[in-house]
Amino acid sequence: MPRDDLRKGRVSLAYNAYFVTTVTQNRIPYFQDFYCARLLVTEMRRLHEENQLESLAWVIMPDHLHWLFQLQEDQNLSEIVRLLKGRSAHRVNHYLLRQGSIWDRAFHDHALRKDEDIKNIARYIVANPLRAKLVEKLDDYPMWDAAWL
Repeated sequence: MPRDDLRKGRVSLAYNAYFVTTVTQNRIPYFQDFYCARLLVTEMRRLHEENQLESLAWVIMPDHLHWLFQLQEDQNLSEIVRLLKGRSAHRVNHYLLRQGSIWDRAFHDHALRKDEDIKNIARYIVANPLRAKLVEKLDDYPMWDAAWL
């Protein structure tokens, strides 16, 4: 599917929850490095602390991110993802002493409907390392969080 097809129909609704998935460029596993993953977490928290969104659940996989969050007033979904990618790429590049893209340009988003169980979606997100067989117990995987803990 062409990248521009992902943008068709994308809307940003204040206080709506979104499940976003974004991958690294060429699926390079930058986030196998614990410190790189922590740099990404720092930028996710920064957006939360700036009141641009309320972070609900996330998991950082070696080459991608799954993130469930609720937009705040007057925020744009594409702009939020652009900020996260730009800020985290800058920090990861600085740490790795490299330049260039970290993230693929596109991202997938799913706007949650009122009838969807947000906690079930959060469980699905944080269980990703189990399905990928990276760990046998979720407690053994350090790069996830959920608001309901």
